[in-house]
Amino acid sequence: MRRQFALFAALALAASAPRVLSAQDSAAVKQDRKEVRHDRRELRGDRKDIRHDTRDVRQDRRDVRRDLKSGDTTDARRDARDLRQDRRDRRHDVRNARRDRRDLRQDRKDVREDKQEKKDSSK
Repeated sequence: MRRQFALFAALALAASAPRVLSAQDSAAVKQDRKEVRHDRRELRGDRKDIRHDTRDVRQDRRDVRRDLKSGDTTDARRDARDLRQDRRDRRHDVRNARRDRRDLRQDRKDVREDKQEKKDSSK
């Protein structure tokens, strides 16, 4: 009787193991897809920030030139300081976009690998 029970338990465990493993795999795939969406969203935001900072830099350059032309050095200094800050912001946004593109590539690669593993395990 004990042997039959042990055999039944072993068969039940063997039958349920693939389901448990596939549930874990699907959770990993879902997480990878979620990370891809998140990285895309961050990348869009970074690109928008870069465009905005680029516009600010152009405007500040015009302001500095105009202030210098009119002889207003106080406003020119203030605009130059704002120009440096906008350039710094743009540099940071470009760096963040580069990092997000790298993360996005890695997450897409993970999704492809998960699909390939699932495809190979079903054979």
